[in-house]
Amino acid sequence: SSSNMTTVPKVQEVKDITKIERIGAHSHITGLGLDDTLEARATSQGMVGQVKARKAAGVVVQIIKQGHIAGRGILIAGQPGTGKTAIAMAMAQSLGPDTPFTMIAGSEIYSLEMSKTEALTQAFRRSIGVRIKEETEIIEGEVVEIQIDRPAAGAGAKIGKLILKTTDMETIYDLGQKMIDALTKEKVQSGDVISIDKATGKISKLGRSFTRSRDYEVSGANVKFVQCPEGELQKRKEMVNTVSLHEIDVINSRSQGFLALFAGDTGEIKAEVREQINTKVAEWREEGKAEIVPGVLFIDEVHMLDMECFSFLNRALEDDMAPILIMATNRGITTIRGTKYTGAHGIPLDLLDRLLIIATQPYTESEFKKILDIRCLEEDVEMNDDAKNLLTKIGMDTSLRYAIQMITSASLVAAKRKATEVAVEDIRKVYDLFADVQRSVQYLKDYQSEFMYSEQGNTGDATMTDA
Repeated sequence: SSSNMTTVPKVQEVKDITKIERIGAHSHITGLGLDDTLEARATSQGMVGQVKARKAAGVVVQIIKQGHIAGRGILIAGQPGTGKTAIAMAMAQSLGPDTPFTMIAGSEIYSLEMSKTEALTQAFRRSIGVRIKEETEIIEGEVVEIQIDRPAAGAGAKIGKLILKTTDMETIYDLGQKMIDALTKEKVQSGDVISIDKATGKISKLGRSFTRSRDYEVSGANVKFVQCPEGELQKRKEMVNTVSLHEIDVINSRSQGFLALFAGDTGEIKAEVREQINTKVAEWREEGKAEIVPGVLFIDEVHMLDMECFSFLNRALEDDMAPILIMATNRGITTIRGTKYTGAHGIPLDLLDRLLIIATQPYTESEFKKILDIRCLEEDVEMNDDAKNLLTKIGMDTSLRYAIQMITSASLVAAKRKATEVAVEDIRKVYDLFADVQRSVQYLKDYQSEFMYSEQGNTGDATMTDA
């Protein structure tokens, strides 16, 4: 019963933690929702519809996973609210934690205290991982006995000995001051299986030995039992660490570079430093010490970049250490920033030529309803069918984002009248409270003269709503 007592508060803690996670616009997406043959399931992993775009993204993910092809550019183009960022997020999720994924918005590079090309170079190098293999020697065994003698006077050094065994052998180690402190800090007792890293002296507890599992001692419910290690006590183990090129740059670019990683102020990094690092990494690759993991750089709102950035991208994509570049834009034919010319998606032709373009289509009504279902689940909102149908209808007339934003506000209105689920009246009330773009524009047209700086007469050519 004592072990049961200890587990009860644990469950409570876990519950609290999940509540803390905030809900973002794309937090319901866990992957692209494709099966093994790269066919898109209708609704899966938070993704709805967009079958062609998702299949295309799935092919790209396969390319990236194989790691053969670097420097490919992909453009996700479509009108607002068709799931472009969602597809990019899903790609990041499918690639898993090992592949570096950097996400920036096109306008970010203008707001930093460094040149635009430096900001882009840093983003590029953040997206390239280096997997470094190193061998370490470890001592791994079950603690048979641990003795620490404290001097009677209280002063002077502690001395101690530690007996470790594997299934084949047993050895006595004399302990110095540091090891004694480390062992007491980890609360190592006899019967624990521990591993000691020889280089750093770090001790990690692997668990209790199975031979002790029958001992009637006070043990919590969460004690892990492991087998007693076999073979030699000293083993060589291969450790694999993944760091991004940018992190290596920062550490090498200044005396206390290690701290700059956390402070975030990296400033300009000299080209010479980067070249030296590139040659070093190339050496490691040849020796088999390291391998390159080309990651993904996602630039949202790519039409915000200007001509200098685009020509930099042209050049950067052809480098052999380039990540896969994914861009998203919701513009049609529009002026290329920094020039007087127009281009498709606001991107110059020579860069468009290097890109594979994935188009996203507007959602159908049934897909729209599915998305609202998923969002209601994600936001913990109960909504009856009539209300969902009404919300779908409103969303089809206005926009997906407007409908999604109404979910939370409608649930608050429902809570106000102490209802457990959102009904049609709540949706109606919220629809009256918050205007969508079209109604807002209509209102402006009706009451134009009363607003400040209104330009009556020549509004037709300047409004963005017609697009």
